[in-house]
Amino acid sequence: MFESFNAIVNAPMSEHTTLKLGGPADYLVFPRSEDEIDAMFSEAGANNLPVTVIGHGSNLLVLDGGIRGLVICIGKNMRKITREGNTITAQAGAMLGSVAVEAADAGLTGLEFASGIPGTVGGGVTMNAGAYDGEMGQVVTRVRGIYPGGKAVTLSREEMDFRYRHSAVTEKNLIVTEVTFELREGDPAEIRAKMSELNARRAEKQPLDVPSAGSTFKRPEGFFAAALIDQCGLKGYSIGGARVSMKHAGFLVNTGNSSKDFLDLMHKVQQIVEERVGVKLEPEIKIVGEELPSGKQG
Repeated sequence: MFESFNAIVNAPMSEHTTLKLGGPADYLVFPRSEDEIDAMFSEAGANNLPVTVIGHGSNLLVLDGGIRGLVICIGKNMRKITREGNTITAQAGAMLGSVAVEAADAGLTGLEFASGIPGTVGGGVTMNAGAYDGEMGQVVTRVRGIYPGGKAVTLSREEMDFRYRHSAVTEKNLIVTEVTFELREGDPAEIRAKMSELNARRAEKQPLDVPSAGSTFKRPEGFFAAALIDQCGLKGYSIGGARVSMKHAGFLVNTGNSSKDFLDLMHKVQQIVEERVGVKLEPEIKIVGEELPSGKQG
């Protein structure tokens, strides 16, 4: 099955996520075009298989039992970036950092905040990724995608309904394939200096040398997740190979090989923060796949 797409069978998802965790996907494929994505959905449908679409795997916890059916990874291919005037159009698999560098080289400002976000354009748009007071919704002018079944659509910024860590992509069940950014002219040297400054701040404050999925929890209204976790004395708290980073309490990091440990730690942090300060933390990362049957946890 999926031989024509060079599918990897029983693909360990630990090799395709920044957390370095996750059991096997039944089939893993890397499309190169909208037509291939459509064909992959068609073949999965003909075989009654569920489909999961991922980008670079940077905001993802795959559970130990893996993912049933077909996983379509857009982050390997579909990375073309083009520029016309003050706009840059990037395929969904392009890394946000690459698009930010392309903008800087062209003397276009507005994407500096994204230069250190380790995700794809498609994933960034889906969750309205942001950092350092910048968000995708501020610079995205239109989004192209397809629905399962092959219908292509282009959505305007208004139709995308960008909000904090939210866009219309999930509700519409859209597979993002291309994004257009509208930027402003700026001084290339100043743009690069700003990117360097933000990346230095990121390296100073975030545990970039340990596998993670970025900020584990969303920012609660009126609070900061990291500050609440720190306030509860949870820096360094660990379950198995999962640990609350000593460098940044908002990052849960992985030093082992168990998604269950990581999920248990997430739940424990949520429980303690809610009990002690009355705030319920919501996951920012996406959790997919199945847990191992009881008694078979690694």
